Amino acid sequence: MTSNTSPSANQVIPPPLHEVNGSNLLAVVLMITATMFIAATTVLAKALGTTSLGAPLHPIQITHGRFVFAFLALCMTLPAFWRHLNTKPNIRLHIGRTSLGGSGVCLMFAAVAYIPLSDATAISFLNPVFGMALAALLLGEKVGPWRWSAAAIALTGAFILLRPGPDSFQPAALLALGAAFFLGVELIFIKRLSGREPMFQILLTNNFIGCIVASVAVIAFWQPPTVQQWIALAALGALMACAQTCFVNAMKRAEASFIVVFSYSTLVFATIYDLVIFDVMPDAISILGAITILTGALLLAWREGRAKL
Repeated sequence: MTSNTSPSANQVIPPPLHEVNGSNLLAVVLMITATMFIAATTVLAKALGTTSLGAPLHPIQITHGRFVFAFLALCMTLPAFWRHLNTKPNIRLHIGRTSLGGSGVCLMFAAVAYIPLSDATAISFLNPVFGMALAALLLGEKVGPWRWSAAAIALTGAFILLRPGPDSFQPAALLALGAAFFLGVELIFIKRLSGREPMFQILLTNNFIGCIVASVAVIAFWQPPTVQQWIALAALGALMACAQTCFVNAMKRAEASFIVVFSYSTLVFATIYDLVIFDVMPDAISILGAITILTGALLLAWREGRAKL
């Protein structure tokens, strides 16, 4: 999946519960809908990467399908957004962003084929932590003790999910950790692009470049998909486009510090899908690791909001 942006604001004040109406209520609905779609894409990626629908497809081929069908889905809405394509795209930033995002998505798709969706999803929540650390190193942003503490808590949760014991260590969890890192670096590029270009143009350009790059990379790994796999690939791309659209619109309608909390409902949907479809119940370690990561991520989101007051 890849696409997690937070618009800048002069003042971020999360509204009280009784004031969550109108635009904020619609933003919550859009964000929860986006997380439902995002979790569904990981389910499809897991089905495509295992024997559920035929011979397993390589993660690069699954990523190729994600970009191709997401781009086609966005093209279908192009007439409605044509007037927004009025800025010259920064190709260098787009290529960097797409390369990082595509790599992160590919690693995530590889991870979910081997570990529970809930574990992979929880680890993916580390991407804002990596983004924060890299923003401090690359953009010179100030990172105080609260933010570093939040990052340490989240990383502890990831360490728990790695299950670092001789009989329980999950090497595939390192793929999800790598995905979170690449997606965290991608946030730096998204941050730079979001202030220069319309969001629909960013999505369209991202998926177009992804189509080109993935079409070249997939040649070495291509295998003819089954009919069921073609349907799943098309659904994956369409769901990703829907998720991106809902996410972007949610972020436009509410302050980031308020709406970002609802983005973590992805973990709830991933757990439900994994249980219902693959009969995978999260164990105590998965629950502990997920809660630890969410604690760090929520603390970071809260601090980000306080920092803008």
